[in-house]
Amino acid sequence: MLSGCGLESGGAVPLRVGPGSIQPSPELDGVTITVGSKDFTEQNILGYLVEFAMTAAGANVRDLTNIQGSNSLRDAQLHGQIDVAYDYTGTGWINYLGNETPVPSELGQFEAVRDADRTAHDMVWTAMAPMNNTYALVTSSRTAEETGVRTLSDYARLVATDPAAAATCVGTEFNVRQDGYPGLARKYGIDVGKVRKQIMQDPLVYQATADARQCRFGSVAATDGRIPALNLVLLQDDLAFFPKYNAALVLRADFHDAHPRIAEIMAPISALLTNEVITDLNRQVDVDGREPAEVARDWLVARGFVTAG
Repeated sequence: MLSGCGLESGGAVPLRVGPGSIQPSPELDGVTITVGSKDFTEQNILGYLVEFAMTAAGANVRDLTNIQGSNSLRDAQLHGQIDVAYDYTGTGWINYLGNETPVPSELGQFEAVRDADRTAHDMVWTAMAPMNNTYALVTSSRTAEETGVRTLSDYARLVATDPAAAATCVGTEFNVRQDGYPGLARKYGIDVGKVRKQIMQDPLVYQATADARQCRFGSVAATDGRIPALNLVLLQDDLAFFPKYNAALVLRADFHDAHPRIAEIMAPISALLTNEVITDLNRQVDVDGREPAEVARDWLVARGFVTAG
C-alpha cells in the first residue's frame, strides 16, 4: 500500500500557503490531485513544490511523496494512483523505456523520452528543469590538489598507474547499474580488476570521500547538497558518459489533457530549478536538518509564487 509523508513540518503543524503569483484557478478549483515522489531528499522537495503550487491554485492535494524506488513511483503513475510527479529524463529513457544508449544533449534526451513515453504508455513529460541530477564521481579538494585529478580520464589513468591512490567508494546501485560503474569502466578503459573499490550505502559515500581514509573518490548524485558542504570536487565527465537526468513533470496523458493548467503553473517554477538552486535546497535538508516541506514552501514564498499561510 502506498503512503506518503504528509504536507507537514516535522510531522506536526501543517504548512499552509496562500496565493502569490500563483492565483486560484477556476480550472483547478476543487480538483483532487495526487502528488508523488521517490524516497530521497531532492524528490521530496520537488514533490512538495508541486503540492504547494497546486494548493495555491485551489486544488485539493493528496500527498503520496516518499515512495520507495523509481519503479514503485512509475507503477503508481501508470495505474492511476498518482497524478503528477517529477521524474528524471535519464531514468525514463533507460529504466522505464529500456534503452541502453542515452541521448547526448539535455534537450535531445528530454524530447526523446517525451515522444517515446507518450507513444508507448500515454505518459506526458513537460516543464523540464535545467537541473541535471546525473551520477558523478567526486574527490576532496585536497585529494584533487595532491593527485591533479580533475576529470574522469585523469581518474582512469590514476587507477592504471597507482590503484591504491584511486581507492573508490561506490553506492550499491552505482556498482551494478550500466549507467554506473560498469559502464563508466568500459567508456574510460578502466581495468575493474585494478580498482580498489568499497561498496556502501549512498549516504555514507560523501563523508567517506571527504575524509579520504577509506576512499579518495566516490560516486554521488551531482546535485546533492553535501558536495559543497563537504568541499568535494566533481570530476569532469570529459568523454560524456553519464546520461542526462534533468527533472521534468510527468503526468498521465488523460489527466494532463483534462487539466493543462497544472503544467502551465509548474513551468516557471521548473525554469528556476538550476543545479545551484536544487543543490542548495538539498543542503538545507541534508546538512542543516530542515524539513523538505519547509524548504520547498520557503523557496516558493521567497520567489513570490505563494505566500505563507
